[in-house]
Amino acid sequence: MVEEIAQDLFRIKVPLPETPLKYLNAYAVRSPERSLVVDTGLNHAVCLDALQTGLDRIGIDPARCDYFITHLHADHFGLITRLATDDTRVYFNRPEAEIIENWQGFGPMLAYIGRNGFPLKRLKAALNAHPGSKFGTDEVPPLALMAEGDVIRVGGYAFECVETPGHTRGHTCLYAPEQRLFIAGDHLLDGITPNIQSWAEGRNPLKQYLESLAKVRPYDVDLVLPGHRRLFSRFKARIDQLIAHHRSRLDEVLNILADGPRNGFEVAARMRWDIEALDWDAFPVAQQWFATGEALAHLRYLEEEKKIRRQVTDGVVQFERG
Repeated sequence: MVEEIAQDLFRIKVPLPETPLKYLNAYAVRSPERSLVVDTGLNHAVCLDALQTGLDRIGIDPARCDYFITHLHADHFGLITRLATDDTRVYFNRPEAEIIENWQGFGPMLAYIGRNGFPLKRLKAALNAHPGSKFGTDEVPPLALMAEGDVIRVGGYAFECVETPGHTRGHTCLYAPEQRLFIAGDHLLDGITPNIQSWAEGRNPLKQYLESLAKVRPYDVDLVLPGHRRLFSRFKARIDQLIAHHRSRLDEVLNILADGPRNGFEVAARMRWDIEALDWDAFPVAQQWFATGEALAHLRYLEEEKKIRRQVTDGVVQFERG
């Protein structure tokens, strides 16, 4: 559950109940003044026990600890409501702090995915199965907003904030150039690809993600500390793989549309997914939800590139090759 990565830098594996990801990598930097924890886990008793047990094992007092949250997803942000005290600094990004401030519930997201073909009878089930609904934050503590280039100094480390939008609107990584370490959140994962999803009109998350990958590729990194799965050292090679993966997915979507117009749900149903299920209908509803969001991100990218165009029939958006 606890692994020492470098001097006073530890990984704590926090279980994620009821999710296919299995666990979150929380990172703790120990310091005699104030320690730092990066990401927390779901707002769930199992996550709280695992994180507190791990901190105790490495001698970190939660009362003398600050937190950096890479992005707003519940498996990273959700537990902060149980951890923050009046003395805690919670470092976070401005774009997603604004989402919290202007939160209108899941209604706009549901309406958007409904317009893109997701069957109405499954929408409620998808929302109920969403970890953000089941294990999200009860109350958001005050946030210390960080931006590109800001530095967090803790122990022997000076972490630079690196804005990497794509997986979420304000996703932010931490880079320690002296130690050549990159705390990646969900920007870079090994063995699985980060979900790049579209949940609203007017944004192009896949374009942002590809630009964020290109932005960090020149960094000198010996070890990547991702939000899930194993740590890895193939920094530039993994970035190249992720770029190639999405280029291949874009080609796949274009090939699907070669047979005629389809909505986002129909495109997702025809894409290849690494999920153990007999067919699309056997996918868990939450996985259909995530897959449709990813299909829409690729469709949005292709639309902005003018390789496809949309048409609206009876309130449902369909895409066709242009």
